[in-house]
Amino acid sequence: MALEDIAAGIRSALEGKTFTGSLKFDCGDAGVLVMADNTATTKDRETDCTIRISEENLVSLLKGRLNPMLAMATGKLKLSGNPAVAMALVKLIG
Repeated sequence: MALEDIAAGIRSALEGKTFTGSLKFDCGDAGVLVMADNTATTKDRETDCTIRISEENLVSLLKGRLNPMLAMATGKLKLSGNPAVAMALVKLIG
């Protein structure tokens, strides 16, 4: 699944919802997915929080098949910035 497809799904999930803050999923060479301003895009920008994760693990995380705490403990996910933003936005789209 391409990051643009994931972004489109997140945009649909965010319709009618509001959030503050910004979050970037950095998938290395596959690109980035940024949630900010009540939408999702694959255009890179500075964010309140960055999660470094593989594209495959991102899909698993968003589908609820990868536990975020377990992913952090096993090194599949690395977080920098404000973790409260990450928790709020992932819950919003989950």
